Amino acid sequence: MLRPVWPGGGKTAGVSVCWLDGLVSGEDVSRDVLRPLTDARRLSAAGDARLWKAQLLRGAVWSYAATECAEMEALLTALLGGSCAVVFDALGEAVCFEVRSSTVRAVGQPTVEKSVKGGKEAFVEALRTNTALVRRRVRTPALKCEQTIVGRKSGTAVAILYINGVAAPDTVALLRRRLDAIDIDGLTAAGHLEQYLTDHPASPLPQMLHTERPDTFAAQLLAGRVGILADGLPLGFLLPATLPQFLKVSEDRSQHFLIASALTLLRWLSMLLSALFPALLVAVSMYHQEMIPTRLLRSMIAAKQEVPFSVAVEVLLMLLAFELLMEAGIRLPDPVGDTVSIIGALIVGQSAVDARIVSPIAVIVVATSAICGFTQPSRDLGAALRIVRFGMVFLAAGLGLYGISAGCAGLVWYLCTLESFGVPYTAPLSEGGVREVLTALLRPPLRAVKKRERALRTPDRRTQR
Repeated sequence: MLRPVWPGGGKTAGVSVCWLDGLVSGEDVSRDVLRPLTDARRLSAAGDARLWKAQLLRGAVWSYAATECAEMEALLTALLGGSCAVVFDALGEAVCFEVRSSTVRAVGQPTVEKSVKGGKEAFVEALRTNTALVRRRVRTPALKCEQTIVGRKSGTAVAILYINGVAAPDTVALLRRRLDAIDIDGLTAAGHLEQYLTDHPASPLPQMLHTERPDTFAAQLLAGRVGILADGLPLGFLLPATLPQFLKVSEDRSQHFLIASALTLLRWLSMLLSALFPALLVAVSMYHQEMIPTRLLRSMIAAKQEVPFSVAVEVLLMLLAFELLMEAGIRLPDPVGDTVSIIGALIVGQSAVDARIVSPIAVIVVATSAICGFTQPSRDLGAALRIVRFGMVFLAAGLGLYGISAGCAGLVWYLCTLESFGVPYTAPLSEGGVREVLTALLRPPLRAVKKRERALRTPDRRTQR
């Protein structure tokens, strides 16, 4: 919108006040810009353009931020960022005041990362709100927030957050270079950051930690990681990322160390079962029947007699049906999605067993594998495990346990080749001592954790005396 105004209520050549409706608060524009701009007691009615401009920059307008714009590109950027511009036609310059609209989603509770004994706040789509949530938890001048713009046409603001003296300077510098190298039209999705910043974008394994909880984000900054917040994304990204970190949750620090350690080991066991359980059933049933106890083997043979498909085909069909049901449950509205999931799991699954299309043992194994996948704190890691699950079933169908052994060896080798901003993906399991390996697999008492991870190369490793 464009509105001509006579400063100070005079009748000489005026100025033009412009803003983008919807991006600014109309009440703030009227109260903080237009009203003092036309007040004769604050601005001289007979003044010239340079005098008016100097008065505006010195506080004649009630706005907490005033920016001088001498170029059209800077003026357009300010308008798109939620500013109101006072344009002096005689000078070809403008003064911009930030009156950004506050109509954004309020800070609510996290929906994905459930909190029992932790904070109840979650990130929102507004960058300034998110940085404030982090600063409320890390109240130190060492917390640095560097802002840049990503996207030629979207002009999305992206902030790099780190604690000076704790985060590795090489990691911060590398992140700056990679952000500056992103040359795309717009940053509108989380994948635009992940796929351009990670070391191995072709890998299905997650290589950046992300969270919707400010307390988790702040804890990782204190641990020596570097964070990224983007305007429009209600998520915080953290790096470097290692595999053990994807199996930990912030609630572990709020529980007794024995309980938290048991739950962490359970997640590791669930990861292995999710990837290997269906393949083990296929390998043992097709090639190594002597490994099955006699009574269980008789039960499996009795249930398999009228099923026309091999065990490998049964398992693949059940895995495919599970993927279809999960995709349908996600894409459909919540009430319909829940209904489809219940119908698919109970009615269709039971009907398939009664019709002798699949055997009960195949349903049990695939369901157990799926439940183990859902125990992973990282949804991206769970999705990668589903791909590994299919690959292991094919190897088991072709080579039995030898195929599974070869697949596991290849997977371990592949994990050891991955890096995240110079940090090995398997650290500290692959390069740490016994104490650091146990810290990765368990949750030791907090009083015993006196140093940060060695792999992060933090200048200040000590966390407590």
